[in-house]
This record gives sequence, structure tokens and C-alpha cells, in this order.
Amino acid sequence: MHTLRIKGWPAALLVAAMAAPAAAAPPTSGADPVTEALAQARERRVPVLIDYTAPWCYSCYYMAKNVLTGPEWERAHREAVVLELDADSPIGAKWMAAWSVKAMPTYLLFNADGAELGRILGEQTRGDFYAWLFSTIGGDSLDAVKSRVAGGSKASVGAGREVLRAYHARYDATGGLHWLQQLQPSVRQALAKDKQGSAWIARLELMRAASAKDAAGCASVARKVFAADLGCERPYELGRVQACIEPLPQAQRRSLLRPQARPMGWLLDQRVLSQERCADERSVVLGVADLQQELGDAAAEKKALDRAIEDLKHRLDGDLKKDRNMSDNLRVYLDRAGRVAELDQMLPLLIEAWPDDYVYPYRHARSLASRGKHAEAMPLYEQAAA
Repeated sequence: MHTLRIKGWPAALLVAAMAAPAAAAPPTSGADPVTEALAQARERRVPVLIDYTAPWCYSCYYMAKNVLTGPEWERAHREAVVLELDADSPIGAKWMAAWSVKAMPTYLLFNADGAELGRILGEQTRGDFYAWLFSTIGGDSLDAVKSRVAGGSKASVGAGREVLRAYHARYDATGGLHWLQQLQPSVRQALAKDKQGSAWIARLELMRAASAKDAAGCASVARKVFAADLGCERPYELGRVQACIEPLPQAQRRSLLRPQARPMGWLLDQRVLSQERCADERSVVLGVADLQQELGDAAAEKKALDRAIEDLKHRLDGDLKKDRNMSDNLRVYLDRAGRVAELDQMLPLLIEAWPDDYVYPYRHARSLASRGKHAEAMPLYEQAAA
């Protein structure tokens, strides 16, 4: 999931956790691509799939090359009106605010009447993305799913998990926990006793505490969140905790975070530096590096970054056009590792590889300016501005 990072935590997610407004109803007036897509959807009697992307979004590069291709993507175009929105555009920004979109990429599915059916964020494997998409196409709106949460049956608990997951995807912890409190006690108890339901409740509690900048609250719920089967999403929750508990004493922070070194190390070894990779490799690598930095282990921090750098160099084999997601990850790892000489060699090659994109001239200019090389940076800033 592509966001800026502050001290290891994806900053856009941090901002989202602080703000976390309830999802707004989409506007219905004005001629723009979204209203046109909804009109087409009504005519075709299919839903609308919104693909939110941006030129700076490395996660979007991954999805474009590895997931939004092939027969499944062709099927998606048959079964839905597919619309790509640029988050940098005025129209994109308007709809981002309307739908409370906080990170790139975000995929939203609406029925032809404009009711949201579901959303999924960040890099996904082909299997996970299309399982979500084709199970959600033709599915019920969130309100309809809520109506099925009644009692302790398996179906009710399953629907409850889906509602909690939806609130988490919308960064609306307050709304999700408020909905939970309105349920009958027996229904709440059934969800709390369910392993996945309990995990979603804990993740919403953490999101709410982070939004309130409640360091003690984050520390209190963190162990319950970390005990869940988070898979490749562990770096996101780890980053949320790290950002939230920063005001606490160092010894307390390290005591809470140290047990995460093992599962994060496992993710690096088994889900990044192996064949079965997390879709979002970058968050795992930077999550390990940031965790080791917090724990004061500079050698482990350097080792994680060096291993990831060498792995990407091997996979790219000198061809930066081979896979833009991997190339951009390599750029970030070199920057994070302080390997400035290699970064200075790589950035001009990235500019050459994508000459019509402002991103790499801008990044190269910023890198040079941060080291006081303003005369060298200025032409690159001008190139990016153009």
C-alpha cells in the first residue's frame, strides 16, 4: 500500500488514523467520469469498479503489472464498468474526499445506484484480489450485510466479521466500534469469541486509540493485535503501534515491540526473500528495518536492507524497465540504507526509463537538495514541474 513514511509508519495511514471520518455518500451532481460510469452501469446493469491510482504509487505499479492483467481482468471489464481515477487530478481528489480514500491503490465497488458494495486496499495477490472482486460483484451493500448480523450463528458471525473489516478498510474505527456497541450483548459476545472477529475488533480499537493519540491505549491493545494472524498486513499494524507509542519511555516501547522481531523476520525470510512473496514487499522490508532501528540493533537493520537490495538487484538483473515496482523498491532501499552513491547512479537511469513522468526528476532533485546540491537540483525541479 503506497504512502509516505514517517519514522517507519506509512504517513498517509497515520493521517487517516488521526482523522478517520465516516465514509461519505458520493456526490450525485455534475458531469464527471464517476457519474458517467454510474450511468453506464445502470444501462448495463452491472456494478462500477473504481481503481484509484497515482503516478507516485509504487503499489499501483505492482498491481498494474502483476494483477490487473489477463483473463480475470478481462472478465472484470465484462462484469463491471471499470474506471481508473488519478488521485492527483481535481476530479480524483474530489471523489477521494467523498469516499474517504486514504491510501493508494484503493479499489471500490459500487452498485449501479451508487451504494458501496466493498473496498480493498493496497497490493494484493491475484488470488486474493479476484476472490474479493468476483465475490463482491453482485453482493449486498454494507447495510444489507449489517442486517444479517443477528445472533451467534456462523452466518451471523461471518457477516459481522465482514462489517468490521469494511469499517477498518474505511479507516472508520469510531463508526465500526459504535456499530458494534449497538448490537445485542449476545451478538457482541459471539463476535468477541470468534478468532477473526476478535482480531478485527482489536484492530479497530488500535485504530481508534491511534487516532486519539492515546499512547497508553495503543500499548494496551497492541499485544492483542499482534497475537492475531495478520499475515502480510503485520507491518501496517506494527507501524501504527510504533507511531502511536512514540511518547512512551524507550524501555516500555522496546519491551512491547521486541517480540515482533521474530514474526517480522519470518516475513522477510519467507514472504519477501523467497518465491511466495507478500504483494507489498516494501512494507515488510522497511518494517523490519524500522523495528530494528527502534530496538537499537543497527547491524540487524543494515542486514535487512542489504539483503533486500541484493535480492532486487538479482531479480532485476540490471533492467530497471523490467518491473517498475521492483525498481522503485530498490530506489527506496538504497535511500533508506544511506547508499547515496548508488542512488545517484540509479536516479538518472529511472528518469531515462520513464521520461514522461515527473516523479523521478522530483525525487532526484530532493535527494540532491537534501545534501546542499541546489544548483544540480534546480534543473531537475524544473523538469518535474514541466
